[in-house]
Amino acid sequence: MITASSHTRQHEPNVQPARWQTEMAEAITTPEALVAALGLDQNLLDPARAAAVGFRLRVPRSYVARMRPGDPTDPLLRQILPVRHELEHAEEYVSDPLGEHAALRAPGLLQKYKGRALMITTSACAVHCRYCFRREFPYSEQTGEALTERPATPGTRWSAALAEIAGDSSLEEVILSGGDPLSLGDARLRSLTDALAEIPHIRRLRVHTRQPIVLPARVDDGLVGWLKSIRLPMVFVLHANHPNEIDASVRSACETLRANGVTLLNQSVLLRSVNDDVNVLAELSRRLFDIGVLPYYLHVLDRVRGAAHFAISDLEARALVGELASRLSGYLVPRLVREIYGAPAKVTLSPQFPGSN
Repeated sequence: MITASSHTRQHEPNVQPARWQTEMAEAITTPEALVAALGLDQNLLDPARAAAVGFRLRVPRSYVARMRPGDPTDPLLRQILPVRHELEHAEEYVSDPLGEHAALRAPGLLQKYKGRALMITTSACAVHCRYCFRREFPYSEQTGEALTERPATPGTRWSAALAEIAGDSSLEEVILSGGDPLSLGDARLRSLTDALAEIPHIRRLRVHTRQPIVLPARVDDGLVGWLKSIRLPMVFVLHANHPNEIDASVRSACETLRANGVTLLNQSVLLRSVNDDVNVLAELSRRLFDIGVLPYYLHVLDRVRGAAHFAISDLEARALVGELASRLSGYLVPRLVREIYGAPAKVTLSPQFPGSN
């Protein structure tokens, strides 16, 4: 998703940035730097520069270190490298594929489904995934922060959303999203969750985050201190798409989260030439479970403008999950879902089992 690296710094005098903040600030943000870091073909540069004009490149160096040098087909690289296909017109691929503008209840607060609401906490994200369904989201309007400026203070940024949540007793769960909510500093996170915990009808908090996967240094002592301060059950929904994303540092981050009472789930996006292979999906589920993360959702691609080259047909997707279910225990098989504007919940696509019509 979209950000400026300056958003991640704690704006207090004489405070040294944490390691994760330094990594955010030193992330690769140009095609030239990415090509040089991986020893890629220079012919990739021109299309990457053109595609990055509309949606900027951003990736932590520790995530790049998991990619295969010199290999333009690396599945992690494919997720973050701008390519010429992003500039091609595709029918039904639009700027707001999930109708989020229509779901706004207050600045930065969305409600699509009964009983829970989602807060857009920040525009900042450690990595810009090329298939991101919020790649054109108007963050400056909804979060009170412009992409090149420091964020608004929590009191002004979230006051309308918090008032809306407090006034609706039908809400029992709040989802923190973005951007990536873990791009906020620990003090800002605590300010927000303390305010939510004061609302008597809120029973659970959920965080949608990719940072423990792409920037596991974020799970540090400061984050643990924040987790220990939270008085509500906490669920983290992580986002890993390929088993190569899971290394020792990710395992350590997930162990720390679990040790501090966080329930860990994973949602993946089914992506052409990244994870559209039953062996890859099976190994992803196994590795996730090995580190204490339960496979939760496998999303069919949201039809956001610029991402059509990642698309898998529903028939292919159903066949992949049918084969996956025939190989793995049921708790290792994520639900194949599509999000449809106006539907009362995510729509589950039934697996197509091998040999069935």
